[in-house]
Amino acid sequence: MKFVQILEFKTTNLDAMLELDARWEKATEGKRTATSVMKTLDRDKPETYIWIIEFPSYEAAMRNNDLAETQEISTEMMKLAEGAPSFRNLDVMEEGPA
Repeated sequence: MKFVQILEFKTTNLDAMLELDARWEKATEGKRTATSVMKTLDRDKPETYIWIIEFPSYEAAMRNNDLAETQEISTEMMKLAEGAPSFRNLDVMEEGPA
């Protein structure tokens, strides 16, 4: 079953956050299990970002999470965040046109 993780965080240093993400993408090439990501800015909450990350399954997401590169970059990213990030872990029940 397809799985989606939603990550919400606040930062005043988005450029550094995006640089870390690019570093993670390069470091995990051929290893990561994330299949797509949508990076969004919340219009109602200044400097609040929501990233929607898709995986083939929950198990694949956990393998991605366990990569040393994911752990390392995640730690660095959280230093740039204001407060703790929030996560939503969602099994995709149905997908299709609106």
